[in-house]
Amino acid sequence: MTSHVTHLWRLLKWGRILARHGALMGIERDVNTPAPVRRLVRIARLGARVPKQPRYAEAFQAIGPAAIKLGQTLATRPDLVGEAAARDLLTLQDALPPLPFPAIRAAVESALGQPLEALYARFDEVAVGAASIAQVHRAQTTDGRDVAVKVLRPGITEQFARDIATYEWAAAHLEQLGGEAKRLRPRLVIANLKRWTARELDLRREAASSSELAEAMAAEAGYVVPEIDWDRTTGKVMTMAWIDGIKISDREAIIAAGHDPKALAARLVNTFLRQAIAEGFFHADMHQGNLFVTPDGRIAAIDFGIMGRINRQARLWLAEILYGLITGNYRRVAEIHFEAQYVPAHHDVAEFATALRAVGEPMRGKPVKELSVGQMLDGLFAITRDFDMETQPHLLLLQKTMVMVEGVATALDPDINMWETSGPYVSAWLRDELGPEAKVADALVDNWRTLMRLPDLVRRIEDRYPAPGGAPPPPPPPLPDVRLMTWQPGWFVRYGAVALGAAAIGAGLMRAVG
Repeated sequence: MTSHVTHLWRLLKWGRILARHGALMGIERDVNTPAPVRRLVRIARLGARVPKQPRYAEAFQAIGPAAIKLGQTLATRPDLVGEAAARDLLTLQDALPPLPFPAIRAAVESALGQPLEALYARFDEVAVGAASIAQVHRAQTTDGRDVAVKVLRPGITEQFARDIATYEWAAAHLEQLGGEAKRLRPRLVIANLKRWTARELDLRREAASSSELAEAMAAEAGYVVPEIDWDRTTGKVMTMAWIDGIKISDREAIIAAGHDPKALAARLVNTFLRQAIAEGFFHADMHQGNLFVTPDGRIAAIDFGIMGRINRQARLWLAEILYGLITGNYRRVAEIHFEAQYVPAHHDVAEFATALRAVGEPMRGKPVKELSVGQMLDGLFAITRDFDMETQPHLLLLQKTMVMVEGVATALDPDINMWETSGPYVSAWLRDELGPEAKVADALVDNWRTLMRLPDLVRRIEDRYPAPGGAPPPPPPPLPDVRLMTWQPGWFVRYGAVALGAAAIGAGLMRAVG
């Protein structure tokens, strides 16, 4: 177990790097920063030449791979690090110099248990991309397929484990200070970071995420996910189909190839909405380096190490919130926040609706180049403190990804209106999910599940209240198959409650249908 002294030494060393880049100025000046943290910041910056303009992204890159991932996590928390810092951290480039090829060859052969030549007819020695966790090489399989091979950096798992242990230690001590530090839930931030990196450090899980997303988006003709080669994939090596295309950031090349950037921007927004709202499973690292435009005009995505998942109820709340902001129904948006318990019940719904109006009204009917979803999120974070809203774990990745998608879409079409683009999709999905057909289907499922529980309920009632006199009756036999059911003595007495329950459920269902 790592000692307290070791954790403190690491924090001071990292703090020194942050101080040299001016990344601690906001923390030191914030009146909500606990006094012990402010003192530690002052010690870290002693003698350092602090720039006037903080360079947050550069500071996290200088610290190392785990800090890069932490910086990307903090980019989702403008309420925690400030709006300026969050915007700067969104520019973090997860890129490092590639490892020498002999180290990569050894890693591939160790992971797959065969010589490189037995698996690949060609394997390019120069990496096409290198990040903090892994690097990618182009190759060709022995059966002639062009593939991309992603290889974990040797020793990266142990390095992440050491650094995250210190992050956890620091977050726990910070939360114990109470007040604002406790409300912002730093331990939750680190828990999310730990969960995300655990997925990225096991390439089988990334491959599974890619496969699941490809299945969910199969009906989306304009979106493609590369196929996984499972025979050449393990926890440390992943092989997938090679994608030929233009980087989505290269607008001029996209136009020169005959593609419509406005249509691509709208498609990107709607494919993201389909993933997040309709499927509840979305690519949460949709920056420009992970998106391409194929020769036939489809959007291709890569790098599925970070994925987001939202349950159906949260998706319904989210869709209603978005639609309410789009249509200006701030009262309904406020009510959803209370229903979801995002806002504590002691606050006033009308007051919260007014605060939401102050955020949403300036956004409506204007293009992203003037006002944006990112600014809307900043505004929402600004009112969280006034209404004691705690961080919602399932929304952290979504908030970050929405800002990313907006940035990519704006680069393609500076005049895109995110409200107008997303409004038809969100309203159609809500109509499908909250319309009468959906309510009937939900009632059928709920009532059928209740009906299936009734026999067990009857048995438990009989066990709890046996007939008076004589020995307790033996346990009842299993419920017979309805198709083979024949009349048995006492059947009506034993299972009459089931029939009555079914009748009651049927009456409830008729009311729902009506």
